[in-house]
Amino acid sequence: MSDQTQVPTTVTNIGVAMFTVTDQDAALAFYTEKLGFELRGDVRFGPNNENRWLEVAPPGSKARLALNPPMNSQPGGGAIGVETRDVIGEHRRLSAIGGIDLDPEPQGNVPGAPLLFMLRDPDGNHIAVVEEPSA
Repeated sequence: MSDQTQVPTTVTNIGVAMFTVTDQDAALAFYTEKLGFELRGDVRFGPNNENRWLEVAPPGSKARLALNPPMNSQPGGGAIGVETRDVIGEHRRLSAIGGIDLDPEPQGNVPGAPLLFMLRDPDGNHIAVVEEPSA
């Protein structure tokens, strides 16, 4: 253990979570057309503009989700949690859209755990839709 005093972080927010995806255009369509997220950024970069930084987010969210091609690994395997005040209503909405791999119903029978359900994007990334904590 160090004798040095720990300096507090200057980080104040989680701004971007990142998922690896097979096809950025297909991922963009899934998140915007199926889940109702909005496009927040779509920028080409690199020496020949061969790379693409693509961000989506739920409307009103400060945090964004970057949809990146795999770097040294397979796509999928990531996980994020999103919050809603109406877990049951959101589950009904997504179920009615169809074509989304989601749990058959929300789960809330674990003491101390919020009401939630899971869904998976086409690349196998997991999204937990969680009841927003009461203020």
